[in-house]
Amino acid sequence: MSGRISGMMLAALGSLVVVALLVFLLLLQQQSGPGQDGQVVRVACAAGIKPPVLAAAQQYEDRYGVSIELMYGGSATLLGGLEMKSDAADLYIAADDAYIEMGRERGLLAESIPLAQLTPVIAVQSGNPKSISSLDDLLTRSDLRIGMANPDAAAVGRATKELLSKTGTWPALEERITVYKPTVVECANDLALGSLDACILWDATVAQYDTLEAIAIPELSQGSRTIAVAVVATTPSPTEALRFARFLAARDEGHPLFSQHGYTVTQGDRWAERPRVVLFAGSMFNQAVEGALQSFSEREGVDIERVYNGCGILVGQMKAGAYPDAYLSCDTRFMDAVQDRFQPSQTFSENPMVLITPAGNPKNITQLNELTVPGLRVGLAHPEKSALGDLTNQLLREKSLLSALEESGNWVQQAPQGDFLVNALRTGSLDAAIVYASNAAVAKEYLAIIPLEGSQVVARQPWAIARSTDHEQTIDRLFAYLASEQSAQRFRELGFLWIPDAQGSSSEGEHDG
Repeated sequence: MSGRISGMMLAALGSLVVVALLVFLLLLQQQSGPGQDGQVVRVACAAGIKPPVLAAAQQYEDRYGVSIELMYGGSATLLGGLEMKSDAADLYIAADDAYIEMGRERGLLAESIPLAQLTPVIAVQSGNPKSISSLDDLLTRSDLRIGMANPDAAAVGRATKELLSKTGTWPALEERITVYKPTVVECANDLALGSLDACILWDATVAQYDTLEAIAIPELSQGSRTIAVAVVATTPSPTEALRFARFLAARDEGHPLFSQHGYTVTQGDRWAERPRVVLFAGSMFNQAVEGALQSFSEREGVDIERVYNGCGILVGQMKAGAYPDAYLSCDTRFMDAVQDRFQPSQTFSENPMVLITPAGNPKNITQLNELTVPGLRVGLAHPEKSALGDLTNQLLREKSLLSALEESGNWVQQAPQGDFLVNALRTGSLDAAIVYASNAAVAKEYLAIIPLEGSQVVARQPWAIARSTDHEQTIDRLFAYLASEQSAQRFRELGFLWIPDAQGSSSEGEHDG
């Protein structure tokens, strides 16, 4: 009998989800007008996260004159609404970042930022009048009225179903559910009113009710979920949407509001209406990343101070007291020299070295050992000022040519970076040089490019976020932006070998720019 009731109940809930979607779409048509500055950010927010988000929205509106329009519902219901009407909101806040990933896979969402952690618990009335202490009580006692947020509509229901399905106890609990509710808040309200004896709620939801208390159980305690905010892919106002998302995630703005309402916050950036970050990057990256940096800066409303130079020089600046927020290194050795200042680095590309001569190769140079032929003017990068110079020395030692080239008198120029050598060759000051493939690619119509095959000496490029930065999440999104297919293609066009798994620690959607 209970199984038949459960089936009928789930069928009815399916209809309720459809109705909820329609209500959601109707609400979208009834939103108020823009704020005093004409700016509006529409936020589809999981109902259980209303208190801190509403408080943050009010503060943001008062400070910046931007109207924040909040629409509430179950995480799944809201995502379904966005799928039916992709321009329904600018931001989406889910109680479980699994919904963010779903939305990204469906092309609905772009960037996301973590906000806080939630853990499912058994919720009871204060004083625990039914003496509930374990999951077994819910599974075996016939005197309990048990509520649950619908797994097809709300994140806590989905999380509970996933956790208990792994232990094999979900079917038994499903048979015992008295009522399903569309949102976690409605389930909590029923419990607070006394029409239920127990519900499975988020720990932070329970903390918002003076008349409820939480019972942590091992079956659920390992099921913490991350609340995250994501930019809707079709928003016409990504910069304003991202600015409010950063406000929500800021450790000195949104985070205190989440903490006040019982949420466990994640690591957040320091708030700045327009953040400024400093990026140290080897000079080889200039042509590869400049367009993406400009696009990211415009989309995010972030100022990026770029410092391009030979990596030996950059390392020297850091050891002398410079503290960039992020570092793109020409080679792992020049990251290793300052790794203690940075979080673990990730290698994202390789940049082969090539031998270059003027177009047409007038001296008919075809291999490295011909650089010692009398009368040639050869340029190399400085081994202490640049990764290219250090790797070039390694390459020449590998080929037993370093001493011979020094003794030949052909080595006439040392440069701090490869593009200096390209320019010297183009102006007729050199007959040959060893540079990165990326240096040669930007002037290939003026050069003859000779690959150096068979060498074990390869430049591998890592990036890393500074431990001291106040803008870790912003830099992480920047790295994810640089790891997009469009950005990676630019690297390939310049001769880099892209490492497919390179990305920021939080995966982001694709963007134009």
